[in-house]
Amino acid sequence: MNRSDLGRWLGRILLLSLIVLAAIQTWYLCWVVYWKWHNPAQTAFMRHAQERLVARNPSAHLTQQWVAYGRISGNLKRAVVAAEDARFLEHEGVDWEAMQKAYEQNLRRGRAAHGGSTISQQLAKNLFLSAHRTYWRKAQELLITWMVEAVWNKRRILEVYLNVVEWGDGVFGAQAAARHYFGVDAAALSPEQAAQMAAMLPAPRIFDHHREAPFLHQRSDSILRELPAAQIP
Repeated sequence: MNRSDLGRWLGRILLLSLIVLAAIQTWYLCWVVYWKWHNPAQTAFMRHAQERLVARNPSAHLTQQWVAYGRISGNLKRAVVAAEDARFLEHEGVDWEAMQKAYEQNLRRGRAAHGGSTISQQLAKNLFLSAHRTYWRKAQELLITWMVEAVWNKRRILEVYLNVVEWGDGVFGAQAAARHYFGVDAAALSPEQAAQMAAMLPAPRIFDHHREAPFLHQRSDSILRELPAAQIP
């Protein structure tokens, strides 16, 4: 094969790769547009959790019940924003300032303890991707995040996030979590209960089985102090 033939083959491979990449992004965008008006029945994280639970117990199942934005306690909305994304209403999907701070903290610690991901980024990951940390997954997460921010408003983003985020071992969404931990509906969560639920989000499966962990109580108290200042849509 001469150089001319090699160049043509490489050009075709590059063109095919671009077509496949564009098709993948179009598939994601179609779902994002559809979910602007329709509630997701299942997410990638839910599928992974179901597979994990069934591997341990074939009869196991997830608990999740969708509730409208207005039926979720304002305490929980503020607590989650305070805990996960204080600049939620200000950024356009990525909080570069928070990412820089997280990078500096991780550098000092010598390990990746903080990610600086916004609620929109976490939602993109939950809906479509996995928890595995790779450069490709992070790049795809950013692309989906910008799609979500372009198509949905902040109220819809927070509504979907609160309904699909993992909140325990097989527990997804605010309603199932409120029932699981406190025996109340998501609309009835007190500030203290909301702060505790928000504090669990970095490691919900761990805290589900260690609800008296000192870190959880310290983090809950910190979120409770920040609650009045949290801005929600």
